[in-house]
Amino acid sequence: MRFDVITLFPELFGAHLTQGVTRRAYADGKVEVRLWPLRDHADDPHRRVDDRPYGGGPGMVMLVEPLERALAAIRLARAELPPAAPLVHFTPTGRRLDQRAVESFAAGPGAILLCGRYEGIDQRFVDRHVDMELSLGDFVLSGGELLALALLDAVARLQDGVLGDPESHGQDSFSDGLLDCPHYSRPERLAGESGAVPEILLSGDHAAIARWRRERALELTARRRPDLIAAARATGRLSALDERYLATLQL
Repeated sequence: MRFDVITLFPELFGAHLTQGVTRRAYADGKVEVRLWPLRDHADDPHRRVDDRPYGGGPGMVMLVEPLERALAAIRLARAELPPAAPLVHFTPTGRRLDQRAVESFAAGPGAILLCGRYEGIDQRFVDRHVDMELSLGDFVLSGGELLALALLDAVARLQDGVLGDPESHGQDSFSDGLLDCPHYSRPERLAGESGAVPEILLSGDHAAIARWRRERALELTARRRPDLIAAARATGRLSALDERYLATLQL
């Protein structure tokens, strides 16, 4: 799959694409990333890509023409890569990025990622060209690059052979609709009342350990994200055993 990124700051992507476990996805070509500096598509000596908003007010607005030239260049470069990739605009007004959307991207052809800056992008470009709008949460960032990096990271780690254990991402938070359970490692005991690893994890009883982890995930999700419990229930992801355990919680 291939992601083309329209950005004013391509240098922000360098370390992410070459460091950490996800670098395997990029180095092996499982996820191809091409950066398109927007100023390269300006048509004036000052390489201007923004201007003051009509109607007044603070900030600057990203211009339609440079964006359309960048998009045309990307479409031409992707012409032999069916099917057509969607244009994704990162904006606080978009739908919140979640694991289901990440999994959809991870199984698809990629996308064109538009990283906005300043007060935003001229709405006419959005109306003409954008297929999907995504947000990272209910807060405002300086630009879309951080969200693009988050999406690339989430997609890359789902590719075969990227994580050391192929089952790792199957146990992550949200993979089955719940938050992940707590995890422990060496040493077995630390100073203080909460210094011991739960005995069940040292028992060697894999069935009991699996059930303990499931119950901890259910409890954590019910306490912190009851909306996820409701969604899991509505989609049939909770077993009768899960429901019996949830009924014992004092929430």
